[in-house]
Amino acid sequence: MIEARPFENLGHFENAWLNANYHFSFANYRNPSRMGVGPLRVWNDDTVAPGQGFDMHGHRDMEIITYIREGAITHQDHLGNEGRTEAGDIQVMSAGKGILHAEYNQEDRPTTLFQIWILPNKAHVQPRWETRRFPREDRAGELVALASGRGHDGALVIHQDAALFGSLLKTGQTLDVELEPGRQAYLVLATGRVEVQDDSAASQTLKARDGAHIAETGRLRIAAQEDSELLLADLPEAF
Repeated sequence: MIEARPFENLGHFENAWLNANYHFSFANYRNPSRMGVGPLRVWNDDTVAPGQGFDMHGHRDMEIITYIREGAITHQDHLGNEGRTEAGDIQVMSAGKGILHAEYNQEDRPTTLFQIWILPNKAHVQPRWETRRFPREDRAGELVALASGRGHDGALVIHQDAALFGSLLKTGQTLDVELEPGRQAYLVLATGRVEVQDDSAASQTLKARDGAHIAETGRLRIAAQEDSELLLADLPEAF
């Protein structure tokens, strides 16, 4: 099963400095058919204006992954962490028993990012923050684990039986993805256009910033119709 979620059908919020699009129910956007996929509860597509950002605020018991598409985000938190995450790289924050943080675009142009929230499988852990470079060229033609609670080498650690992968495909390239029994996925296309086919031969075409919930299949084939960048969350069906 491939359930496409076109960008134009996502929830939306906009103010003077933030243009946000919501794959799942979030803030004032409520859609009972879009409450998440397994432990994945938030996938926001944000554009943050230069010199603006999210003031200091708190979270508890959530794994928060930020993937920077263009620009950069500067992080600060009450633990004393401060750092800048650039395009193509990610940061992970385990909110655990509680963390206060702020995120600002200190660049001279808009920053675009995906903000991804995953429910943890451990409550009240020690809060932490980490950022890491993931050169886009290393993802050419294959899936690379960016964040994982499944022991993937080189990935930032999260507290959940889940993993976030990234890949870049050239026009005409294909990528085969195996999903283990009892697993599902959420796929988001950052740029480009792809055709996604499951093992029943059902297929959907996704364009830039579309999403798709994938379940009840063991294998996917992703074929790039244009140069494309994609992110895929591998998730448990039960947690």
